[in-house]
Amino acid sequence: MTTFRLTNIKSIIISFGLLTVMACSTNTNINTNNKTTSSTTDNPYQAKVDSIISLMTLDEKIGQLNLPATGPITTGASKSTGVIKKIEEGKIGGLFNIKDPKNIYEIQKIAVEKSRLKIPLIFGMDVIHGYKTTFPIPLGLSASWDMEMIEKTAQIAAMEASANGINWTFSPMVDISRDPRWGRVSEGNGEDPYLGSQIARAMVRGYQQNDLAANNTLMSCVKHFALYGAPEAGRDYNTVDMSRIRMYNEYLQPYKAAVDEGVGSVMASFNEIDGVPATGNKWLLTKLLREDWGFNGFVVSDYTGIYEMRAHGMGDEFTVTSLALKAGLDMDMAGDSPHISASFTKDLKTALERNLISVDDINKAVSRILTAKYQLGLFDDPYKYCNLERAEKETYTQENRDYARVVGAESTVLLKNDKQILPLKKSGTIAVIGPLAKAGNNMPGTWSVATDHQNAISVWDGLQQTVGTKVNLLYAKGSNITADLALEKRVTMFGKDIPRDERTDKQLLEEALSIAAQSDVIVATIGESSEYSGESSSRTDLKIPQIQKDLLQALLKTGKPVVLVLFTGRPLNLVEESETVPAILNVWFPGSEAGLSISDVLFGDVNPSGKLTATFPRNVGQVPLFYNHKNTGRPLGNNEGKFEKFKTNYLDVRNEPLYPFGYGLSYTTFEYGELKLDKTSLSKNETIKVSIDITNTGNYDGKEVAQLYIRDVVGSVTRPVKELKGFQKIFIKKGETKTVRFTISIEDLKFYNSNLDFVAEPGEFQVAIGTNSDVVLTNSFQLLD
Repeated sequence: MTTFRLTNIKSIIISFGLLTVMACSTNTNINTNNKTTSSTTDNPYQAKVDSIISLMTLDEKIGQLNLPATGPITTGASKSTGVIKKIEEGKIGGLFNIKDPKNIYEIQKIAVEKSRLKIPLIFGMDVIHGYKTTFPIPLGLSASWDMEMIEKTAQIAAMEASANGINWTFSPMVDISRDPRWGRVSEGNGEDPYLGSQIARAMVRGYQQNDLAANNTLMSCVKHFALYGAPEAGRDYNTVDMSRIRMYNEYLQPYKAAVDEGVGSVMASFNEIDGVPATGNKWLLTKLLREDWGFNGFVVSDYTGIYEMRAHGMGDEFTVTSLALKAGLDMDMAGDSPHISASFTKDLKTALERNLISVDDINKAVSRILTAKYQLGLFDDPYKYCNLERAEKETYTQENRDYARVVGAESTVLLKNDKQILPLKKSGTIAVIGPLAKAGNNMPGTWSVATDHQNAISVWDGLQQTVGTKVNLLYAKGSNITADLALEKRVTMFGKDIPRDERTDKQLLEEALSIAAQSDVIVATIGESSEYSGESSSRTDLKIPQIQKDLLQALLKTGKPVVLVLFTGRPLNLVEESETVPAILNVWFPGSEAGLSISDVLFGDVNPSGKLTATFPRNVGQVPLFYNHKNTGRPLGNNEGKFEKFKTNYLDVRNEPLYPFGYGLSYTTFEYGELKLDKTSLSKNETIKVSIDITNTGNYDGKEVAQLYIRDVVGSVTRPVKELKGFQKIFIKKGETKTVRFTISIEDLKFYNSNLDFVAEPGEFQVAIGTNSDVVLTNSFQLLD
């Protein structure tokens, strides 16, 4: 296999008199912890960066801020004449969504051998939940509540992507979302800021591994900054409007956690904040991000984000580009596209002539981009990621696939299991029915851009591989994904089509019932197709498509045991299913090894331990719905869902969700003992030890996620009814008792008050540990003044 090496780059650099400013060691361990500084004087590369900037023309400077869309996913061939010419002229700073290391090598060679200043390109990609080896969609992955596992998935993704020439990923997405109508809830970690912060840190660690100069790590990009997960009406790209106090207490924490962990870059969101789009919001990108949080990396727009400020009503092309640059945006994604009428490359020069911006504004942005390239070690070896032998050896390995199989099973959430129908026996006849049974290309889920979807393992293939010789497996499609052909096309895009069966609905159903009649148990593979969720996939109806609901109800009427294997990228309204189906296994979209992961759980080789990270509503009218809400002045009492006039409730449905945050069953059962506190008061410099015994009272070994919730009873501003402040995932053998311990300090009790000061106020705090957020907080302690 060909290995690309840097053979004469130093001589090339010497020819331009730049060796002293560009040479650096590939062995340098780059500490990207942004907690400590926001000052450019603390940048170890600043002198070298300044030397390069002093040699650059205005066009070359603006070129460093240009990130064109390339590759087959977006605009077609990455080697288009226009792109190559711009690289030669030094008018491109990076490219994204090119995934062939040979192609990347050839393009990088043009940058470092044919451009005047030989500045290497940065190569980015949407490596969201794996590269070739694909893990569960992020919402599913978060349901594992396993930070070590989540970090390792990012590390594996970084290893595979970097082996294929990529050095920058647009991940993690940490947007808090409480509205499942929004399709991109599938890409995030659910509704809770504490859990979201822990996952943000784990993902950044996994990608960057504290050494951006290593050739098996990626620079991470936290997104979408900020508040993108709270659009009005749950409609993607829509307006976001909220108070500062809600921002700080409920939505900003995961972004800050990523910054504190040392994330190298940040992506601005599409939405507006306080009436100003994030892309051009100086309070957000400079005051909050850089000055208050100390972030010293670079900020990139989302796809055509600068141009879209025109539709927001922020002004002409020169106004919006100037607004973005002065706000603190450094790199323009896809602004160079032909149909875009506002971009850095097209409009900054005119904006400078009109005195809307200064050269210093441009230099600041260029400095940040060049610093990132130094951190990645690209000036020393621009070809360091282009190694075909490594790409062949380290991508989609059996070891990585085996781990994806484990992760898919660990992320599965058991929602119902009446009469212990699960796990299934590896004997008899099983009918596998439903439109998703053989849809292997849908198993990786949305935003799986590097996956070979045709190699992903379907439910049918997974069952055949694991129990095919022991179990008589029968199959029927049963129905199409939806009766609406136009809708079906919209939810099976990007090579994830599920060929439509042209038989009538009646014929499909009759075949399914015939197959079901021959079986001992029915596995119904039903739910959303992978592109039912994701970007620009908002829904107003949160039910399973009606044609599939009809199939499921018909299967139930056969009297045979039915297991619903549910595919979804969002919380769904499952009221009817929860009342009629004996067993429901929410598998999300488990990744490239999906069929094997699902088979492992169905037959009990893995005991499910996933817990929901987003509340499942009873109907769409309840959303946004989340556990850590606040009380009104007229809270509903403990009346078991009964209506009370002049209380905060609905006429037609109870307030409580169908499945609460943190919910998830096991094949075994766990019994929680008495909560113990080592003291009942807490001073500022002290801690409280909280413990509880958990006993596995069932017949299987299993894992349980013990969740610690705290309530601040009285505050200077209203406080949530409870907040997650800790969790532990523990393995307990059947019959065994383990003690779970947490330590509470004053830091766990802090919040942002009306002055946006981060404080802990003296008073009573209630505390509980339980299996989900429905736990009753009965114990308490006092925080002393």
